[in-house]
Amino acid sequence: MIRSPLHQQVDTLPDLVREMIDDLVRRIRDSFPRPLCRRLQRVFITGCGDSHHAALNAELAMEQIAGLPCEPQTAMQFSRYTADFLPSTGKDSNLLLGISVSGQVSRTIEALELGRRAGATAVAVTNNRKAPLAGVADLLLETSVPPLQDELAGMIVPGSRSYIASQLVLYLLAIHLGQERGHVSQAQANKLRRELGAMADLMEATIAANDSAARRAAKAWQDEDRFVFCGSGPNYGTAQFSAAKVLEASGDSAIAQDMEEWAHLQYFARHVSTPTILISAGKRDQDRVQEIATAAKTIGRQLAIISPGESALAQHSEVDFLFPLDGKTRECFSPLLACLPGILFAAYRAQFTGEPYFRDFGGGRSAEGGGGISRIRDSHRR
Repeated sequence: MIRSPLHQQVDTLPDLVREMIDDLVRRIRDSFPRPLCRRLQRVFITGCGDSHHAALNAELAMEQIAGLPCEPQTAMQFSRYTADFLPSTGKDSNLLLGISVSGQVSRTIEALELGRRAGATAVAVTNNRKAPLAGVADLLLETSVPPLQDELAGMIVPGSRSYIASQLVLYLLAIHLGQERGHVSQAQANKLRRELGAMADLMEATIAANDSAARRAAKAWQDEDRFVFCGSGPNYGTAQFSAAKVLEASGDSAIAQDMEEWAHLQYFARHVSTPTILISAGKRDQDRVQEIATAAKTIGRQLAIISPGESALAQHSEVDFLFPLDGKTRECFSPLLACLPGILFAAYRAQFTGEPYFRDFGGGRSAEGGGGISRIRDSHRR
């Protein structure tokens, strides 16, 4: 089967990590001096779409490695319902990271601007240093995602490179903050950076190990029209991202749900056979995922599990499709691997259904001007 443009983009992700990591370490070191790091008391991370999903995935790393309470929020939530109520704990005590690859998303610009007015140290995490987001920030953390080459360069494909880059920069920032604040030693910080560098090889292995299963799942579920992705902790954002790729690639109804909340909500859905994909790092959530898997199969759901291949979840007798991950991966870094099966599935789903990416921007949708009537880039700012 011909490798689709989305598949080809996925294949570039390991090299993307290899290409970006050293430069990001330098950029972060230059942008976040020790005095600033030591004054921080909490971190807010905001963005829309994939940028928000990356923020959700970074919460555990910020708290575990940087030693800082972290609140990932959508840009709408932060700008309209949080910025007015930031804790008054002194200069540079609140760090606000606003993520937007284009740097032009109105709500994220608004969130960063209002957070800065409220006293937070506002950081623009963007691929575009000349964009409005950078103009309202105290600091710029440029991600500089390298452009794709050859025939992929001009194609509009559901994004994954910028998502991986955003995750990588947030993890590296957590390590830097942890080191500068004395929460981890320099030796520990360097070990964590080496672990992130080694993720490129693990991503390559994960793509190879899961490509066939993704194809078989997409083929088996070709007649389905709704999908549910479940995750918790650092992989709740992975569930959100995976559902988003299905929506963007094939236009199918795909939702993300917190693992625990599935038992309180989707468990009662009328449609019996809905494909349900459980995502786990095989650590804190493992026992609950096992219970959810049993419940899902008992009521008739078609089931896939994304988890370390050697975990107890991989031995679940009734799973329809298993997507194995490397079990030695640190839990807070696991989203770099756990997102890959979902992208592969979305790519095959679009191929088998013959649907164009982004519904070919029909029905009032637009690739230009911020998405037509959704007015993503020129919406009114508070």
